[in-house]
Amino acid sequence: MIQIISSTNRPGARSLEVANIFQGYLNKCGENSEIIDLQKINFSILDGSQYSENQPESITNIKAKLNSARGFVFVVPEYNGSMPGILKYFIDHWSYPDTFEYRPTCYIGLGGRFGGLRPIEHLQGVMGYRNAFQFPERVFISNVWTTLKNGTIDDENVCNLMLRQAENFIRFIHALESQGLDANSFIKSKIKGH
Repeated sequence: MIQIISSTNRPGARSLEVANIFQGYLNKCGENSEIIDLQKINFSILDGSQYSENQPESITNIKAKLNSARGFVFVVPEYNGSMPGILKYFIDHWSYPDTFEYRPTCYIGLGGRFGGLRPIEHLQGVMGYRNAFQFPERVFISNVWTTLKNGTIDDENVCNLMLRQAENFIRFIHALESQGLDANSFIKSKIKGH
């Protein structure tokens, strides 16, 4: 299962609309996916103790999905020149190395003139530091306020880029899996003691 992360908890987020559109492209390619909507996670129950073993069930359930995902697709809006703070806070509760290492990752940015370039580059720095496999075909949706209307992207070029990204990200995942280089193969070999 590919996990698509709508990377903000803002009500009525455009990120969630884009995540739904991308999920449609994955479905068209015959690939199963699920959307993790940060707005649905109750972050208010986190008091600092969750950095140890005291994580609430809501976080451990999501981590279990992340730790078995075939890949991640991050749909990230630009907030003040970077990724939303809630996304970094969410990532800080993941398990290393299981959630990160050798996990295929894919990126879609949304914003104004630069289409979310800065938050994607910041996020790539985090994921690169944690040894994720980063798919190089990124999509940036510029002027998202006019490009995205009623859950539909009104730019044929962006739609074509997202469809190609979906197709090629699936191929990227399959290539890693075929060589046993993906995160799930890494975890299995660790369990077997190799």
